[in-house]
Amino acid sequence: MRLINAHTKRFEEFFGEVPPYAILSHTWDAYEIPFKDFYNLHVHEENPQASQKIYDTCNQALEDELDYVWIDSCCIDKSSSAELSEAINSMYIWYSKAQTCYVYLSDYDPHAGNSSGFIHDGFEKCRWFTRGWTVQELLAPHHVEFYDKTWSYFGTRKELASTLSNITRVPTKVLDGSKEVEEFCVAQKMAWAARRQTTREEDTAYCLFGLFQINAPLLYGEGGVRAFERLQEEIIKKTNDLTIFAWMNPGPRMSGITSVLAPHPRYFSRSQHIRPQNPIGSNPEFKVTNKGLKIKTFIYR
Repeated sequence: MRLINAHTKRFEEFFGEVPPYAILSHTWDAYEIPFKDFYNLHVHEENPQASQKIYDTCNQALEDELDYVWIDSCCIDKSSSAELSEAINSMYIWYSKAQTCYVYLSDYDPHAGNSSGFIHDGFEKCRWFTRGWTVQELLAPHHVEFYDKTWSYFGTRKELASTLSNITRVPTKVLDGSKEVEEFCVAQKMAWAARRQTTREEDTAYCLFGLFQINAPLLYGEGGVRAFERLQEEIIKKTNDLTIFAWMNPGPRMSGITSVLAPHPRYFSRSQHIRPQNPIGSNPEFKVTNKGLKIKTFIYR
C-alpha cells in the first residue's frame, strides 16, 4: 500500500503491516494531481486548489496525530492496469482499516445563503452524495468525519446519521454503527447505490465490488451492462440471496430486457425495503447458466 508521509509529503510503500493512517473521501474536481506528477512542483503551482487539498489532508492527519494519509487521486499509479485493479479490489478494505476517514466537501459552505440558521442547509446538494465510489467510502470506515469547503469540521457519520440516512437511504442503524452492512440483503445494498453516477460506465459495477466482498478483474471496454451483470454473477457464486432478483424497471416499460439480471443499479431503486421472507441460508441452490436461471423451488400464489 502506498501512503503519503504527512510530515515529508513523500510516498512510502508498505507490504504486510501498514502503519495507522487517515484516508480521504472527496469528489474529483476538473483537475486532481496524479501519481506521475506528485513531485512536479510546476504542476502544483499551476493547480493550487488540487495541491492544497493534499496539504490540507496531511495537516488534518497531523492534528489527529497520524503520520500517514491515503488519497485515491494520487496514491494509485493509474498508468499500471495491474496496480489499478489491485487498488479497486482492495479499496473497501483500505477504507475499513483507516483510523479515520475525512469526507471533504469542496462544494459545501454551510453559511452561504443560509437564512434558516440550520448548519446543514444545502448539505444534501453536495456532489459527494451523487457519486458511485463514495458509497463504500461512507460505509467501510469505522470512523468518518465531515469537513466543509474551508476544512471546518461539522460532525461524524454517527452524529449526522439521521440526516445522512434521509439523503442516502442507508438505514440510520448502519450509519450509527448499531448494525453491520453484512446484515442487509443484496437488494437493499443495491438500492443504496441505485441513484449514484460514475464517470466511466463500467465503474457503476466496479465501485460495488467491496460492498459485496467481490474480487474480480477490471475489463474497461466491456460496457456498463456487462460489468454489472458480471458483478451479479459473482455475487450469486457467493450467496443464495434471492433478493438479487428483486428489481424492476424504474421507467414505464421493460422493453429490451431479456435477462434475469438487472442491467444497472438503478433498477434496484425501489428495493430498499425488500426483506427476505426466510433466512438466506434456507434458500434453494440456484445458478445462472448460458440458458438463464436454474433453480428448483416452490411457487406460491
